[in-house]
Amino acid sequence: MKLNFDNEKSIYLQIAESIEDDILRDALQEEEQLPSTNQLATLLQINPATAGKGINLLVEEGIVYKKRGIGMFVATGAREKLRAKRKNAFYQTYIVTLLHEAKNLGLTHAELFTLLEKGEKEHG
Repeated sequence: MKLNFDNEKSIYLQIAESIEDDILRDALQEEEQLPSTNQLATLLQINPATAGKGINLLVEEGIVYKKRGIGMFVATGAREKLRAKRKNAFYQTYIVTLLHEAKNLGLTHAELFTLLEKGEKEHG
């Protein structure tokens, strides 16, 4: 896990997103234990409360759950929840914006599709 302290995004959000990324990449499996907030704080040289805040975001979303006295674990179904969440965010952030701009430019669906294919070839 790597944080960017110069990033405008809060550290606790970066922690939550990094854990999400690990779950999506299968670096963290469902029912696998997460590092403790103290371990994260030591590793990242941050306040344990900041690490806890990032993990608690995932608890609120049902991505992670707490086993009392043992630690935090990746919830069953977390990967699919995250995929759905990220797909929706992708749609809202990129697709809707893309379609609005394409409309402003007068691009046809065929032209838009051609540009997408070109982008895929050039940037894979």
